[in-house]
Amino acid sequence: VQLQASGGGLVQAGDSLRVSCAASGRAFSNYVMGWFRQAPGKDREFVAAIRSGGLAYYAESVEGRFAISRDNAKRTVYLQMNRLKPEDTAVYYCAALRGILSMIRNAAAYGYWGQGTQVTVSS
Repeated sequence: VQLQASGGGLVQAGDSLRVSCAASGRAFSNYVMGWFRQAPGKDREFVAAIRSGGLAYYAESVEGRFAISRDNAKRTVYLQMNRLKPEDTAVYYCAALRGILSMIRNAAAYGYWGQGTQVTVSS
């Protein structure tokens, strides 16, 4: 599966932004899809993931502010980001899980990655 992320940009603290990830290839609906982010000088970190049936998982730092969703017919996964903070600034990557479900928060379990989209939140 190939992934293409889009929708990043420069926003102010408190604003909202939605990033999208379009997938090509077969069987998109069978994949657990995830969002990760990487800020300069930091490791890539888990943000959110969603199973094929819609069950979602979130990092504690974004719980209640971000919402992940998917449209299997459009082969697209979304990350709606609300009440953005400067510390949310990062390159956001979408990914498709190839590993076991128990590793859903672990980047090493994801075998397919998009190119990333920059999100910058100014204070």
